[in-house]
Amino acid sequence: MDVHAEPSPPAAGLASAAAPQRLRSIEELPGPRGWPLVGNLPQVRMARIHQDMERWSRQYGPLFRVRLGPTRLLVVADHVIVNALLRDRPDGFRRSSRLREVGIEMGGTPGLFSAEGDAWRQQRRMVMASFTPGHIRAFLPQLRAVTSRLQERWRKAAQAGVWIDLQADLKRFTVDAIAGLAFGTEVNTLESGDDVIQRHLDIVLSGLYRRVMSPLPYWRWIRLPADRQLERSNAAVRKAIEGFVAAARDRMQADPTLHEHPRNLLEAMLAAADAGDAGVDDRDVAGNVSTMLFAGEDTTANTLAWLIWLLHRHPDALGRAQLEVREAVPDLAALTLERVEALHYLDACASEAMRLKPVAPFLGIEALRDTTIADIRVPARTLVWCVMRRDSVDDRYFQNAAAFEPARWLGDAAAAKRIAMPFGSGPRICPGRYLALLEIKLAMTMLLGNFEVIAVDTPDGGEAREVMHFTMNPVGLRMRLRERPN
Repeated sequence: MDVHAEPSPPAAGLASAAAPQRLRSIEELPGPRGWPLVGNLPQVRMARIHQDMERWSRQYGPLFRVRLGPTRLLVVADHVIVNALLRDRPDGFRRSSRLREVGIEMGGTPGLFSAEGDAWRQQRRMVMASFTPGHIRAFLPQLRAVTSRLQERWRKAAQAGVWIDLQADLKRFTVDAIAGLAFGTEVNTLESGDDVIQRHLDIVLSGLYRRVMSPLPYWRWIRLPADRQLERSNAAVRKAIEGFVAAARDRMQADPTLHEHPRNLLEAMLAAADAGDAGVDDRDVAGNVSTMLFAGEDTTANTLAWLIWLLHRHPDALGRAQLEVREAVPDLAALTLERVEALHYLDACASEAMRLKPVAPFLGIEALRDTTIADIRVPARTLVWCVMRRDSVDDRYFQNAAAFEPARWLGDAAAAKRIAMPFGSGPRICPGRYLALLEIKLAMTMLLGNFEVIAVDTPDGGEAREVMHFTMNPVGLRMRLRERPN
């Protein structure tokens, strides 16, 4: 294990009452010089704003100020402070209110992702019950079936010698998986030739990110072609959600015992809404269906795409992962959770990919009350931009930090996880992390056990570019495979 447990500098961490100290205002912090009225907007690129913030954190330190149009930001890039801030949710901080406002304006309903306070606590208990290891263990046969459909799709591409649109196929895989587990619905986008829901989810997520990051709500006065497409995709997603809910209600009407013993998240939410004693109503149900679809599709698929790209660029790591998979899981049909959990090197590869290429390289939160961060006075409603990757790729904390070295995660990785935080931290840590890791392992087990990866390429043949579309995407990855001989 080569993670350094170096202490943070004195300014790191939430302020304590141990010793009086002069508090600074946000305006006193260093930061990039801005322009009149627009601030630092001309200096950032929204598609790569995470890289701009990381670059400034190396220039100005772990605490600095930025202004994007009328919005003032306190940027925090120290993992100890970030950890403390995330643990102070939902009471001290919440997600940006702008995210919630734009989501509702787009016709969405708040689910666990954007719920706050008591509403979040009520929904969290219900959602967590659906993602327990026991529930996911019972779902393993269906998840194997979804993985087999992806294998067949890739087998046909390998036989035809054609390029695979890597992210599109992986998003189909994750949509099918989450729809089966959370909603009890067989979506099967992997075998569909239609305009599948996965494409609409991508458009809605990109549109949500664009509007949240926009300095002015231009769409309220001018609707661009992208906004009209967003409306169409939004309508398609809402129609799909209505279909999931209607199908679940039909099942529960046909089998009333499902009210007492629901088999998936959607049935549990409907039972709670019908009971009326859990603080959950139909709007909460719709909001959480939407949340599970978006969160389950984009994050896991992009992590898988980054992992495949990194492994192909590091043949030694790829070879070691292949050997582990082919010895431990010779047949996908006989795969068990015990065998999956024994793939320690593959798990390390996933952790290393998430360290270098986190799908959430930043988090935006908002102070609910006047507070202090380190020695900084932070008024209520201040937006705090948490840079999640700065310390994860810093040689002070990881030896040879820029390199892809999965072996660093073998053994005790507790210190490394406190620095990298791929699933967040604190009470609002991602509830679907166990399912996400299982999906990653199943897809990689299928790939490494049945195919040889000939090429993983970008449109221009260069490095995979990081682009923000709500999550951090690798642009245009494509893959060519060859079937492994029996």
